[in-house]
Amino acid sequence: MHPVLERMKARRDEMVNFLEALVNTDSPSTEPELSTEASRLVGRWCEEAGAEVQYISRSGAGDHMKAVWGSSDCPEDHLLLLCHLDTVWAAGEAEERPFSVEGEVARGPGVHDMKSGTVQALFAIEEAISSDESPDRDIVLFCNTDEEVGSATSRDIIESLARDARAVLVLEPSVPPDGSLKTSRKGVGHFTIKTCGRAAHAGADHSAGVSAIEEMARQIQRLHSFTDYEAGTTVNVGQVSGGTRPNVVAAECTARVDVRACTQEEGQAIERRIASIEPLLEGAQVEVSGGFERPPMERTETIVQLFERARDLGEELGLEITEAGTGGASDGNFTAAMGVPTLDGLGAVGAGGHALDEWIRVDRMVERSALLVRLLQDL
Repeated sequence: MHPVLERMKARRDEMVNFLEALVNTDSPSTEPELSTEASRLVGRWCEEAGAEVQYISRSGAGDHMKAVWGSSDCPEDHLLLLCHLDTVWAAGEAEERPFSVEGEVARGPGVHDMKSGTVQALFAIEEAISSDESPDRDIVLFCNTDEEVGSATSRDIIESLARDARAVLVLEPSVPPDGSLKTSRKGVGHFTIKTCGRAAHAGADHSAGVSAIEEMARQIQRLHSFTDYEAGTTVNVGQVSGGTRPNVVAAECTARVDVRACTQEEGQAIERRIASIEPLLEGAQVEVSGGFERPPMERTETIVQLFERARDLGEELGLEITEAGTGGASDGNFTAAMGVPTLDGLGAVGAGGHALDEWIRVDRMVERSALLVRLLQDL
């Protein structure tokens, strides 16, 4: 057995114990005080491991945490690790279904997305800096508390930290069922479509009305026709609301639309197409707002090279490392779009993110921690 893997396996119980503490700390994106508690928990661990820790407060989010192992608070040519501490689960969820382990399977709110990845990062960093092959460059760990709601308050921090980074390693969950690393992700756009018509009595004066709901129904069909599976572009109208009463021709209707694209070119094309839609009913009006919030993470040559290094290091450890793409987005989308070599999906091996049955493999968590140690030593 490779010495790094052997040492990480010896720390399995420590990793599980800290994961339990983190999972049982509720950290919903929408409740800053609670997500700050998770940030402080991780920050204290980093301080004990020798890091210089900074908490960054932004309105509407819990404290983000930056930890630096090295000689400078603003290092260059450093290795940047990205994690997020917020989850989709409301306060009280950890009490209702607390962390549990049965055999090699761990469960609990946020265990898969992505508290286990955070634990892997912490233990891998500590192992790497204390080893005989300690990295000769600074390591920066950034944990934000608003990733699940778009990273609006942390994107500028992430991009600033990534600008001078040698590589970015993202501890989001791997792709099930094989635990593949992520070398591409779709970009994500959110749009709001509002249709306006003219109200009228649905019985006595129906012909005088212009139904905003009918206009929206036609626009939904048009929007869904923009989906192109071959190009990897999808358009989904996920929420619709409108009208006042059944006996009134609706004057207003609103829809919220999720759009995904594999490339910048495709994203810009679909954005233009949605922005230019025109009314289909005489007398109706259409308003479009929104756009792409996360750019695509395209499978570039530098990303492939980074994956190949991870694959080769995995072979040293006796691990088979594969790659895949995904339709979901992460903070790695931001850094990859900047041209910084970015490797995602280095976190949990499991499934069920955002679902009640989310789970991870503890033994694979230990293995992936060992892989991260070797990446930190090698890059």
